[in-house]
Parts: sequence; C-alpha cells; structure tokens
Amino acid sequence: MGKNLLVAQSGGPSAAINATLAGVIAAAREEEGIGRIYGGIHGVEGIQAGRLADLTDFQELEKLKATPAMALGSCRCKLPPADQRDAAIYQNLRRVFREYDIGYFLYIGGNDSMDTVCKLAHHFAGEPNAPVFMGVPKTIDNDLPLTDHTPGYGSAAKYLAITMNEIIQDTAIYAVPAVTIVEIMGRNAGWLTLAAGLPRFTGGTKPDIIALPEVPFDEEDFLRQVRDTLRHSPNVVAAVSEGIRDRNGDYVGSSAKSGAVDTFGHAYLSGVGKYLEGLVKREIGCKVRSIELNLMQRCSAHLASLADIEEAFAIGRAGVAAAVRGETGRMVAVERLADSPYAVRLRTVAIEEVANLEQLVPEKWRNLENHKVHREICDYILPLIQGEVPQFRNEFGLNDYISFLN
Repeated sequence: MGKNLLVAQSGGPSAAINATLAGVIAAAREEEGIGRIYGGIHGVEGIQAGRLADLTDFQELEKLKATPAMALGSCRCKLPPADQRDAAIYQNLRRVFREYDIGYFLYIGGNDSMDTVCKLAHHFAGEPNAPVFMGVPKTIDNDLPLTDHTPGYGSAAKYLAITMNEIIQDTAIYAVPAVTIVEIMGRNAGWLTLAAGLPRFTGGTKPDIIALPEVPFDEEDFLRQVRDTLRHSPNVVAAVSEGIRDRNGDYVGSSAKSGAVDTFGHAYLSGVGKYLEGLVKREIGCKVRSIELNLMQRCSAHLASLADIEEAFAIGRAGVAAAVRGETGRMVAVERLADSPYAVRLRTVAIEEVANLEQLVPEKWRNLENHKVHREICDYILPLIQGEVPQFRNEFGLNDYISFLN
C-alpha cells in the first residue's frame, strides 16, 4: 500500500468545485500507489487542527459532481512566509502529514489558495517524506493566469447570461421610462460581467451599458449613456461590475462600502449598484432599481454547465496524475486548442507564476462597441456554458446534496 492522499478546498464556492473533488477521488482510487484518501475539513485551517474525513470508500461521485459550494468546507487562511520554520501552523501541518502518512496534497482553489500551495511547496522543499503539493484551479472570477479559464466560471457565466436575459424580458414590458442596474461580482477582472453581456453579444441590443473593472468608469459618461438610451427605448439595462473604479483608481461609490478587508487584504465589495441607483434617481429622476445578484452567481447548480462540470472532474483527475508523477509546486492548467469544435488539453504550470496574480480581460475585448469583439467573446465563453447537469432530487422535489461537514 502506498502513501495516502489529502485533498481540501479553499476560497469562495462554485457550482463546479465538488466535481473537481469527485475527479480527485475517482483518480486516486484507481492509483495503486495511493493508499487512503482523506479530505481536509475547512482547508488548511482545519487540517492543521487534525480535522480530516476518510473519503476512501465514498461512492456517490455523480451526486457530488452535481453538488454546489464545498462539500469539505472552506477557509480563508493566509499562511505565514514559507521561511518561518517555527510557525505553529506549519508545525501542526507537518504533524498531521506524518500522522496520516500523507504523500500527496491537492488544494482546490483560486488565487489565494495557490499562494497556500506555493508556500507549502517552498516550506517543505527538501524535507524527507514531505508530500507532493499540487494546486487545482477553481474560481468563478476566471482570473487565474496561465490557464485558458477556470472551473466554476462556465457555470457562473451560464447563470449570469440566462438571468440577464430574463431581466431584459421582465423590464421590456413597460412603456414607463426606467433604469435597471445589475451589479455583478468581479473585484479587478470583468469576466463575469462579460458573461452577463452575452444577450447583447449574441445579437440582441441589451444590456445597454456594460461596465468592466478594467475600464475607468466616468459617472457623467454613464449618465449620458442612460439619457441617450432613454431617447429611443423606454428602459435601460446596465450590467456593472462591483469593482469598477474611476480614473483615480478609487472604487465607484467607495463611500457606500464597508471598508472591511479579508485575511488576504482584499476589500469586501458591494453597493455600487445601489450607489448608481441613487445617482440616476438624483440626476435623471426616472424610475430606477438596482439588483445585486450576490451569492446566487456562485452556486446556482440548477443552471450549472455540463461542460464546466465534466471539465472540472477531468481537472481533478489530472491533478492526481501529475502528483503521482512526482510533480510538486505546480497547478493544473487548461490550454485551449480550438473553439469549434471546442477542444482543450490539460497541463501543469509553476505555482509561482500563478499565486497572487490575476488574469484580466484582454485589452482588445474592452471596446464593447466593436461587433468583432462581440464575436470573439462569444467564441470564448459559449463553449463553456453548454449542457445541462442531471439533478438529484429528494422526496420533496428539492435538490439533494452531499456534505462531509456533519
């Protein structure tokens, strides 16, 4: 019997991260060199306290694939610098790795989680019997570098495109002048807001205004666009990223934000929609409402993309294969080979080139008045949102999900 494998999840949830977990379990079970399979409860924070679940005999992989959020729970734990040899959390992790004979550690997450993998790989480098450390990507923000896209983005993009289309239908029925502002997640990168623009990019006329964090936001220009649209349409629909900034780099409506930050120093953002609602009400005076889609963007399993779920599963399997080959301090990445028919290959990249870095929307895609840009965005996003995920219902007709937290 070989060394044991430990897998954990971290950061924000998605509709696809448990599919990646299922892929890890499925692949690990097939490897003769892997003994038992453990899941870390609440990421590195729980692991260092010895909170592990034995997943070796877990069988409901298809239901796990269809389960949103994180069956193992999450954390936002920033590790100390890797050279702090006497840091308590590293000592606790070392003890747990030895106690459970861990030879492979796979961490599923986004930018900050890859920082954790990077620090672990450097801290334990050269130690005898240290685990292999492998990063497995996840983030609806789609902002990890060196990968074409990330698991979770396709499902979030599908939810946003469909929901925006429904909002457009809803607002189209009245002749009374009205403005609807839809606030969408995205601190620095506008990938999710691009997805909300799909009803327009695929041939429609709305949303009328699409505001990305990568493009400086001008309030007077926004008001001008609203007024111009109201001259030929009774309603205006705007898709606005929560992270839009003015020309000075300050968050729009920053006075309405809490000012709080998480353990990685990221500001908690929300409220820009409500701020712009007040601006339109004050300056234009027409009927106006703001909608903050908030958590629903992350884990709407009922609108999950089958392409996203199956690819997430394959990425989990690829992470195990790379770890068994002895690759450490790496992350699984997606390389796109073609848009139509859609084709990719999976590879690994150095974790140092991913951790704490962001991949923004390319500059060539920021001019959203260009119809060629619309086509390119569609070619990129549409393959990621295809297909429906089978749902597991209980006797009450509600979705039945998996959790290892009980």
